Amino acid sequence: MAQLLSPKFSFLKLMSTGLKYLFSKEHTWAAQSGDGSWLVGVSDYAQNMLGDVVFIDPPKVGQAVSQFEVCGLIESVKTGSDIYAPLTGVVQAINEDALASPEKVNDHPYTTWLFKLEPSAGGAEVLLDQATYEAQV
Repeated sequence: MAQLLSPKFSFLKLMSTGLKYLFSKEHTWAAQSGDGSWLVGVSDYAQNMLGDVVFIDPPKVGQAVSQFEVCGLIESVKTGSDIYAPLTGVVQAINEDALASPEKVNDHPYTTWLFKLEPSAGGAEVLLDQATYEAQV
């Protein structure tokens, strides 16, 4: 079962990735990659609340998603939860490794992205920075 971690510990893990993470209030994160696209995953807080992740149903490649709207599903042994798009755009890729081994979301929430998004509009400015998100969880 996923071990509950303090937010301070989980953010130390986040900082070691070298990426700048932004968060939605729905506990998804977005990190801009070198090509201008954004990687999207779920926060350490979210995976801790879910428990052992056993299934991920992300949006499809080519699918348009809207900021703060449901675009997928993540299931654990305890419950299922919607995945919310942190930005508006078109899905460019799915992390097949995460689909094949969904437990990686529990083990490495900030390096296990679920999908890659090409943004079609702004929106990053309304996401939460690390300090603001940490204060809310």
